[in-house]
Amino acid sequence: MPGWTASPEAPHGRQHDDRPASRPDPGERPGHRSYEVIHLGGQAAVVVPVSDFLRLRALEETASAQELEDAEDKSALADWRAREAAGQTSYLTHDEALRRLGLAG
Repeated sequence: MPGWTASPEAPHGRQHDDRPASRPDPGERPGHRSYEVIHLGGQAAVVVPVSDFLRLRALEETASAQELEDAEDKSALADWRAREAAGQTSYLTHDEALRRLGLAG
């Protein structure tokens, strides 16, 4: 399935962008489903069955504030690991970060 990006000219703000859809590595988490990844308006999105979405929504609605925070932390770490594996992260020295932020003195 092709990716899509926002476009005011296209119906419902979607326009084909010719990027192929990708699939996450199914070996990443044994026993878990892999879902198709598409691109919408410059963001990656995952295509999931409605039943999976409803189950996730029910879990989210019954989770405590701490459980939601823990899930957000786990999600952020998974996102960083995926970007790291794809070579999309970079590093700066402490001094260079201070310089770029205008805090070097």
